[in-house]
Amino acid sequence: MKDSFMASTPSQTLFQPHKLGDLIVPNRVFMAPLTRNRAHDDGTPWEVTATYYAQRASAGLIVSEATQINPLGKGYIKTPGIYTESHVKAWKAITDAVHAAGGRIYCQLWHVGRIRHVDIEPKGEQPVAPSAARADAKTFTHNGFEDVSEPRALSLEEIDRLVEDYANATRCAMEAGFDGVEIHSANGYLLDQFLHTDSNRREDEYGGSIEDRCRLTLRVTDRVIQEIGSNKVGIRLSPLGEANDVEEDDPVSLYSHLVAELDKRELAYLHFVESFAGADRSKENAEILQSIRKHWNGFYVANGAYDVDHAAKYVDEGWCHAVAVGRDFLANPDLPSRWLTGAALNEPDQDTFYGGTEKGYTDYPFATLGRD
Repeated sequence: MKDSFMASTPSQTLFQPHKLGDLIVPNRVFMAPLTRNRAHDDGTPWEVTATYYAQRASAGLIVSEATQINPLGKGYIKTPGIYTESHVKAWKAITDAVHAAGGRIYCQLWHVGRIRHVDIEPKGEQPVAPSAARADAKTFTHNGFEDVSEPRALSLEEIDRLVEDYANATRCAMEAGFDGVEIHSANGYLLDQFLHTDSNRREDEYGGSIEDRCRLTLRVTDRVIQEIGSNKVGIRLSPLGEANDVEEDDPVSLYSHLVAELDKRELAYLHFVESFAGADRSKENAEILQSIRKHWNGFYVANGAYDVDHAAKYVDEGWCHAVAVGRDFLANPDLPSRWLTGAALNEPDQDTFYGGTEKGYTDYPFATLGRD
């Protein structure tokens, strides 16, 4: 899949359609995955979630909140799963609502690895990780935010089963009506943990060299492709680290190799977390991203606190094909329209980000009168 991007003026480009895998997205303003902690305890999505996502169907693409592929993949209370019949049934109601509203939605496949406390359901089970190396990080439990627990290293047999769990979750996602899946290999969660030497101290074929540390992410990607084809698969990476205690001494070498390998697979898109602090990047970080970005020839999604001006600039200049927006989409269900017309934005209520009721979830107003 080679780059067919053609630049025009900023406002025109940001709101023009584009081909993404086997979809045509109507604009380049994507909804980033946003954990909201409102699922039932068994991982079945809350019924009100259908309204939440349907309200945001004007996004060029919705990427669902991170959704665990198996019970041990759960690291925070009340996050949804995609591996049982009840999960599939509940997600089908959500995807039907999004499609009825004219939207497109991918399911983000997630395993937290070592970012888990033993008190998370199922109770008492130790987190799994590449190695028995505890993260300096916290997770959201029934007691609030707590330090994560000591993990144990996955065996080779468990890794084989894990890859099949990704395949099962992919099948479940398609049965649930998603348009595709995004593999979460970012932000210090399990697949990302395998990429870095501080969290991956293995001495077998999954540790040591860059090639071996990338092996699991690529193996999962290939298995997911085997299920649904590459044109329904995206992947999220975070080359600059900054989350959940993963660091990399040489991100350019690591991610240049990984991205070059992913490019061969002609995925629907590559999604980078470029910044956790804002759209303005340091010169050093910009150079790192540029060095890695050149190895990717397909559809590229940038994420990193973009406002409309930065989004228009970077899409217009050809740095990215789309931007994935988090907080502003959370508080503004009609964000593309607001950006296009210059309407004022609702302020997000941080007290309602994680857990709660419809407040701060489905009650943010539309700018256009008459919308529910």
